[in-house]
Amino acid sequence: MNDTATRRGDADSVRRSVAAVWRIESAKIIATLTRAVGDFGLAEDLAQEALVEALDRWPQTGVPKNPGAWLTTVAKRRAVDRWRREERYEQRLASIARELEDERDDAAPWDPDHIDDDVLRLVFVACHPVLAREAQVALTLRVVGGLSTEDIAQACLTSTATVQQRIVRAKKTLAAASVPFEVPPRVDFGPRLAGVLGVLYLMFNEGYAASRGDSWMRLELGREALRLGRVLAGLVPDEPEAHGLVALMELTAARFPARTDINGDPVLLADQDRRRWDRGCITRGRAALRKVDALGRGRSSYALQATIAECHALANSIEETDWERIVLVYDALGRIAPSPVVELNRAAAIAMTEGPAAALRIVDAITTRGALPRYHLLPATRGELLSRLGRHEEARRDFESAAKLAGNERERDLLLRKAAAADLPH
Repeated sequence: MNDTATRRGDADSVRRSVAAVWRIESAKIIATLTRAVGDFGLAEDLAQEALVEALDRWPQTGVPKNPGAWLTTVAKRRAVDRWRREERYEQRLASIARELEDERDDAAPWDPDHIDDDVLRLVFVACHPVLAREAQVALTLRVVGGLSTEDIAQACLTSTATVQQRIVRAKKTLAAASVPFEVPPRVDFGPRLAGVLGVLYLMFNEGYAASRGDSWMRLELGREALRLGRVLAGLVPDEPEAHGLVALMELTAARFPARTDINGDPVLLADQDRRRWDRGCITRGRAALRKVDALGRGRSSYALQATIAECHALANSIEETDWERIVLVYDALGRIAPSPVVELNRAAAIAMTEGPAAALRIVDAITTRGALPRYHLLPATRGELLSRLGRHEEARRDFESAAKLAGNERERDLLLRKAAAADLPH
């Protein structure tokens, strides 16, 4: 290999390292910077500038031992440079000094409503009620989840340009409203709780099944969403939806160890070695469901989805799963939180109880309505049903259509393998 090729390889390696650090550390970096500079939008700009500097310097110096701390330090230095230019240097330094004094004050009385978690503060800022729901989701996935605008567009089934516009407007709105970097008092949780739960749910889903990239899952993102969910449920012990979301994430995260093979390729539910499922997650998830029931207000959206996950967790195999109960739960979910995705998932359960023909009628009705035009799992599900009905040529076309829509490379490869298998003699 010549010197040019070697340098190019080193640069590619550094870019991969920077991308990995950003995926894992971006929320903590931006949260720390937001606390330091008091401006959400500025904090992300500074973090991005530090990222650019890392791409420039790390190929020469190597990746530092603590890359997250390096990025944070560089971003803070850039903040100081900005303050000098803006002639607010002494004012800002005084503010940081007071903050440091507060952090050293160990004699402060314990406050049960206070949480020393900058990332959770960041979530509450991004989910402030001055923002529309779509803006809350886009902004949180960007700055907390570390997703690109393309990733968010894929996850939200919309265009990249739309996501970019939402994020830019959201930052301007937060700045104009001077939204503080804090977890609000409990009396103010109500208007913001649904938004926070919603974005944690989307973060977890992106961790469970990455919408883009060459990894089937983003484990660090899913685990961070679960961690934040546990913290939030502790802050609002009387909110059943918080416990319901934790139950759903715990019971779903139980499958993480069995969802990929040794090569990182997807292992679907029917083929997973259930002995590898995390029994601790299952135990915690079922305990969270009991907390929902103890509050006596019934199971709503997240808890119903957790009920379905519990059915899978308790079954020894795909065949022994209580599919009849799952269909009934989907019926209930469809009444309180109707969506074409719920209908599609219900169709998959119907296929196990009434057969693929009955399920195909539901899927075709969704397609005819024009629902989920960018959702790759719609043609993927249809392909599975057609395969079971022996309609292999149609199944191949649907698997190929699903592969074209899939943003994740591992999932795309899986769908193309299914398309190729449908072409084989049967």
